[in-house]
Amino acid sequence: MNRLPIKDLVKGLLELQSSDESATLLGIGPMSTHCVQAALEVSKEKDFPVMFIASRNQVDSDEFGGGYVNGWNQFSFMEAVNKVSEKIDYDNYFYMCRDHGGPWQRDQEREDHLDADLAMELGKKSYIADMEAGFNLLMIDPTKDPFEVGKVIPLETVIERTVELIEFCEKERKNRGLPEIGYEVGTEETNGGLTSTETYETFIIRLREELESRGLPLPTFIVGQTGTLTRKTVQAGQFNFQNALELAEMAKKYGVGLKEHNGDYLDDVSLLEHLPSKITATNVAPQYGTEETRAYIKLSKLEEKLTKNNLVTEPSDIFNVLLNQSIKSERWRKWMIGEQKDLTIEEVLKDKELSNEIIDIAGHYTFNNKEVKLEIEKLFKNLSDNGIDGKRFVIDHIKRPIRDYAECYNLDGVTSRLKKLKTIK
Repeated sequence: MNRLPIKDLVKGLLELQSSDESATLLGIGPMSTHCVQAALEVSKEKDFPVMFIASRNQVDSDEFGGGYVNGWNQFSFMEAVNKVSEKIDYDNYFYMCRDHGGPWQRDQEREDHLDADLAMELGKKSYIADMEAGFNLLMIDPTKDPFEVGKVIPLETVIERTVELIEFCEKERKNRGLPEIGYEVGTEETNGGLTSTETYETFIIRLREELESRGLPLPTFIVGQTGTLTRKTVQAGQFNFQNALELAEMAKKYGVGLKEHNGDYLDDVSLLEHLPSKITATNVAPQYGTEETRAYIKLSKLEEKLTKNNLVTEPSDIFNVLLNQSIKSERWRKWMIGEQKDLTIEEVLKDKELSNEIIDIAGHYTFNNKEVKLEIEKLFKNLSDNGIDGKRFVIDHIKRPIRDYAECYNLDGVTSRLKKLKTIK
């Protein structure tokens, strides 16, 4: 399929904002193959383009340890999405995007306190693999600095590293004869310093000056803080309509789309506010992993009832395995609040209520675990023997929140609307 360059897609979305056909694009964290299929199915059903946004922890080169999602590197991730696309006869546009690329963006790199030169080198290597695999959008995010924990990284440092990385990517892309790509800059992190409209515009102006002086392309998206914040399995922030509107109008003035991160678990009112506030795109990721985990837990309860009625003789142990592996992964610490971040595994295991909360938060980090995969297969087999398609239930369960967002973001028919604008031929 000939894919419309993402810069042209955003240009069309910005044009739609001046009409009553405005829409906010959805960036989906690819938490599993089931999640990828759910996203592509809704995209096909509702006729809108979709972005898959993968962080370096989720998908990365084998030399860095791959990613926790199916052990995917950039090439196997692309292969998996293409395979699902062919399987469902997908006929729309999907975009492969690097979320939070750059130095220190793998947890291990920060924990090891790599020096700046080495961290930049590794970030660049990861970007090369992104481009060679066919990614359409690269997020340039040099704001995760282990030596500046809790501090606001100087804006000039962020700009300097951003320009260096874009210049590197453009040089390598052209040397390899690869097609044009888009760039996403900025960050929702408070240590990135882009928390006020004044700083946001200063960043855009200074970045544009530096890029244009080097003959480099302007970004496709600039991330801005709209008040959203994901913690545990809730939206812990407060969507700020006025701030979002000001940032979006400012970005559009420079021909760039405002990108919002941490868009998980938003209520319907906040979702509907995205259209008049002219947010071009939103990233949602952990919510889909949580939805898949909840689907497995529901199916495990069904399996338990079937077992009690002698319809299943060898039940899976999916709940307990998911629970233990989630806690042992310790990846839940990122999403916890206050002192809970520092609890030991033993302390968590003794607290049943907290343990159940953690499986909800961190279950998706374990989907590629060998023990978990074996129990899922056993669960699906037991359900299939009783006429229940467990895999279909899981995919449909993930589709529910995707549909909710698509409806509130007015995504139904966006591809057709863009074709009318002649943005898409």
